[in-house]
Amino acid sequence: MKAAVIYTKGEMPKYAEFAEPIVQNENQILISVKAVGITNLDKGKASGKHYSSENIENGFVIGSDCVGLLENGTRVYARGISGTIAEKAIIDKNIFVPLPDGISDAVAASLPNAVAGSAMALRFRANVKAGDTVLINGATGFTGQMAIQIAKHYGAKKIIVTGRNEKMLQNLKELGADKIISLKQNDDAFISQLTEIHENSPIDIVLDYLWGHPAELILSVLKGNGSFTNKIRYVTIGGMAGDSIQLSSGILRSVDLQLSGSGLGSWSKDEVKLLFSEILPEMFLLTAQNKLKVNIETGNLADIEGMWNAEVTDGKRLVVII
Repeated sequence: MKAAVIYTKGEMPKYAEFAEPIVQNENQILISVKAVGITNLDKGKASGKHYSSENIENGFVIGSDCVGLLENGTRVYARGISGTIAEKAIIDKNIFVPLPDGISDAVAASLPNAVAGSAMALRFRANVKAGDTVLINGATGFTGQMAIQIAKHYGAKKIIVTGRNEKMLQNLKELGADKIISLKQNDDAFISQLTEIHENSPIDIVLDYLWGHPAELILSVLKGNGSFTNKIRYVTIGGMAGDSIQLSSGILRSVDLQLSGSGLGSWSKDEVKLLFSEILPEMFLLTAQNKLKVNIETGNLADIEGMWNAEVTDGKRLVVII
């Protein structure tokens, strides 16, 4: 079969012939892949820098999930047991989501990683409820765009967003963002702007896709002064601006702050079951009904080498068509 193969971690995938995966037990089935979204998770695994890639040997098909056809013709989304940017992949026969009419293969393939990277944090780490004020740090990317819409769907009253792409920051208002804060301004200006917003509408939830220095600035704003504070649920989901921060003990002691992470390995089995049984089906249906806006760019499997490092603008998700 044709596939996107990583021969050595750190190198880009090659379009190559690769052995078709072999089903190993009765709980596995083969799927004919039709579309796969290229995610930061996949790029992290390919580089060997993601924590989930430590035990992966060289010479593997890249890709974590896919949209494809079961043997009976049912169109589904599924996580891959084998790499998915290929003509065939192995999935768990008990864990997939049938797709509704009205959603294309490419759009469906773009959604799950972003849904998992936003809805899981909102529901299971932040316990989002109607009326919450949500700050999304690094909202101009594809997952950030989805997080805005999903937070609104879950009842958020006000959404504050940060980012460096000035054009995209303005566009985020169309998706439901109420306040925008540029990360290009100096630290004092950023802190002043966010402090004013926080004083007028206390932040309840922070979804952080950046971490690093922007997180340090946000946490400094959240620091209390000894008076009573509202409970703030701060969830780190990515580390695009750096994998570590300096965190003052005074911040943790001065505010009712819940600091947690959301990602592979942090979710319980029950939470993952709900992702497949409730959350993804709902989001696929909302998208099919044009209630969620999705921003994608597509390319063919044969062009994987050019697609992999392509500069994608305006927070689009690259989707490989098989």
